[in-house]
Amino acid sequence: MSNANTTTRRTRAATKKRRTIMSAALEIFSQFGLHGTSLDRVAELADISKTNLLYYFPSKEALYIAVLEDILDLWLAPLKAFEADQHAKVAIEQYIYLKLAVSRDYPQASKLFCLEMLQGAPLLNQTLSSSLKQLVDDKSAIIRDWIAAGQLAPIEPMHLLFILWATTQHYADFGVQIAAISGCTLNDPHFFQQTFDNLQRIILQGLLPD
Repeated sequence: MSNANTTTRRTRAATKKRRTIMSAALEIFSQFGLHGTSLDRVAELADISKTNLLYYFPSKEALYIAVLEDILDLWLAPLKAFEADQHAKVAIEQYIYLKLAVSRDYPQASKLFCLEMLQGAPLLNQTLSSSLKQLVDDKSAIIRDWIAAGQLAPIEPMHLLFILWATTQHYADFGVQIAAISGCTLNDPHFFQQTFDNLQRIILQGLLPD
C-alpha cells in the first residue's frame, strides 16, 4: 500500500474517531452541561480510553468548544444559503424549512447551544462577536437589497433573523412542552408539515409588501 493511501486511511480513521468523541460529548454535555460532565464519562460512551480522547482534545474545555462550534456551523448552514439572486419569499420559506429540519434532527445540539447562551456564552463569545456577527451583517445586506427591490416590507433585518431563530429553534429547545401540549413532535411528518406551513404563513404575512 502506498504512503498516500496509508495517510488517507489514517486521516479518515482520525476524522471518524473525532466525530465519535464529539457525538458522545454532545449527548452528555446537553444533559449535564460543561461543569457536570467528566471526560471519563465521555470516553466511556465513545468506547475509547481517556488517554485516547485527550490525544484528540487536550481538555474538557477544548472538547466543549469544538462541540459548540460544530453546532454553530450546523445552525448557520441554512442562513449561509441566503443568496442575493434568490427571491426573498423563496429564500425565507427555504430557511424556515431547513431550520425546522435541524431542530427535528439535532435537538440535543439546540438544547446545548441554548444552555450556553443562557450562561452568557463564556467560551463562545469571541466566535459570536466575530464570525457570527459578520455572517449576520452580510446576510442583512441581502435582506436590505430585497427590501429595496420591493420584495419585502421595510423591516430591520437583524430582528427578522432573531424571530426566525426563535420560532424554529423553539421546537427543539421546548420539545417536551410542545409534545405535552400537542401530543406530537417534529418527527411526526404531518406535524412537521403543519408547523412549516403555519410558520411560513405567519412570518411571511408580516414581511411581504402590501
